Amino acid sequence: MEINSKNISHVPPVSNGRTRMRRVIFLGLTVYLTYIFYTQFISHFGPVEDQLLMKQNLELKAGMQILEERVAKASESLKKLIDRDDHNYRVVLDAEPLPSEIRASGSGGSERFDRDALRESPGLINNYLTLEKLQSQIDVEEQSYEELDELFNDRVKMWDSRPAIQPINNKQLNQLFMSYGARMHPIYHVMKDHKGLDFSAPKGTPIYATGDGVINTAHRSSSYGKVIYIDHGHGYETRYAHLSRFVVNPGDWVKRGQIIGYVGSTGTSQSSHLHYEVLINGKHVNPINFFQRDLSNSEYERLIDIAQTQSQALD
Repeated sequence: MEINSKNISHVPPVSNGRTRMRRVIFLGLTVYLTYIFYTQFISHFGPVEDQLLMKQNLELKAGMQILEERVAKASESLKKLIDRDDHNYRVVLDAEPLPSEIRASGSGGSERFDRDALRESPGLINNYLTLEKLQSQIDVEEQSYEELDELFNDRVKMWDSRPAIQPINNKQLNQLFMSYGARMHPIYHVMKDHKGLDFSAPKGTPIYATGDGVINTAHRSSSYGKVIYIDHGHGYETRYAHLSRFVVNPGDWVKRGQIIGYVGSTGTSQSSHLHYEVLINGKHVNPINFFQRDLSNSEYERLIDIAQTQSQALD
């Protein structure tokens, strides 16, 4: 039997009632579950806008916590700097600690904010005040360190100027002939104060400036003979007497260790030697107290022993 294709037609499937009912139930269930999920989400987490605000709030709190930790570390570091300032650097530089009232001037806030606007954020106010206090303290400490820098530069100049070496080459420590104090004058035969140290040395032995300074006097006197006075500043002065000749002139600037003249026996002198004096603020002091930079501790102690045993004066 032959099939006539012309008689074949497309017949669309017909949905029965049960299939339509399933679709309706599925759609309704989906809407219901979506509603339930949304209402539960809203009841537990609030609107989306609120969620975004909460996220921003958490980020701000995290940032604030990090800031507080950094401020705390900065405050601790500043305390250490202040402690070193008062108890280390100023002690070494022979300076008084910074007065407490100056420190206190760096502990207040500027009140440059509206407290009423931030009354709901006391933590923010406290953090702001802490930062203000920290900034003020840093300003005070910065000024203090500038002062310390000036003090240091001044002390360096003072240390360079301070008499600190022996005025002649005396490495063997055998040329100190007469110590500081009263003695019988070898020429006048009367007891007189000996306000310096005598170093026995051959004529022409080099004499060195014991600290940086300016030549104040370089002339010949009746008692000192050819004598040099050096003004070292900071209240220090040294004198070098009985020279055979000097190689500096008044007004010259000299450095520690520079040759300024040569040993002789001019003036009221019994033999070739150098008479050396140190003055502080116009008053004589024992020069032997200024040789420690030139000597080890054992050498210094030995020189002290030698000085105590010498009694014969040369001038």
